[in-house]
Amino acid sequence: MPFNIVVCIKQIIDPEMPATQFKLDKAAKRQLRDGANLVISAYDQNALEVALQLKEKAGGKVTALSLGEAGASSALKSALGMGADEAILLSDPAFLECDQFGVAHVLAAGIRKLGGYDLVLCGCVSGDWGDRMVGSLLAEELGIGCATFATRIEAVDGALILRRVVENGVERLEGKPPLVATIVSDETNTPRYPKLRDIMAAGKKTIPVWKAADLQVDAARLGAASRRAEVDDLYIPVRDSKCEVIDGETAEEKADRLALRLRELKLI
Repeated sequence: MPFNIVVCIKQIIDPEMPATQFKLDKAAKRQLRDGANLVISAYDQNALEVALQLKEKAGGKVTALSLGEAGASSALKSALGMGADEAILLSDPAFLECDQFGVAHVLAAGIRKLGGYDLVLCGCVSGDWGDRMVGSLLAEELGIGCATFATRIEAVDGALILRRVVENGVERLEGKPPLVATIVSDETNTPRYPKLRDIMAAGKKTIPVWKAADLQVDAARLGAASRRAEVDDLYIPVRDSKCEVIDGETAEEKADRLALRLRELKLI
């Protein structure tokens, strides 16, 4: 049975970028993207890999869906290069100040506009703000079940079998489509490297952009006025470090002096 799979991806500033290169807009309480290296959030890449593997085994279609500014089309082209069949960008000034609840509302509207779907995948956590809410909120918006922290998904007789990470190991879940799953990384879903010809082909494609007027969204649930949480401050931590050398004639003497110094610092 082929599956119609939607993968929600988010474009973020590369978290591996040195902290000294991060820039903030203190007034707007947001990161500045000008000149920064932008990438797909890591767990969203894992989610895309899970979708592609399921399509290869069971057949179907993979659609990448992203909510963001116009530049997020480059992330969607990266998804196309990896093997997604279609990509849609949800972009409108009305979406910019949405919190997680608003994001889930807009994504759900985009998924409904796509038509029928069997499986919606999200990364288990975003690589910038670090929240773990959108996947579960999206399932609530769509009125379907949600499995969190899955690592792999298989199709058996029309059902979806999910391997899920839990505190003391793993568990096996079975669900009937449609459903939402959030994905965590493991050795089986490492994102594939796209081939050069696929990257070039994706670069030539035009990404459709859907605005608020194209979606059945509730304007009262969009923008800063609808936010349920307020960011008080946003800053880059400053860390001071220094090195102190402990001298001594022997290893035992050095150990004794180290212990005394740690006691002075109230570390032991």
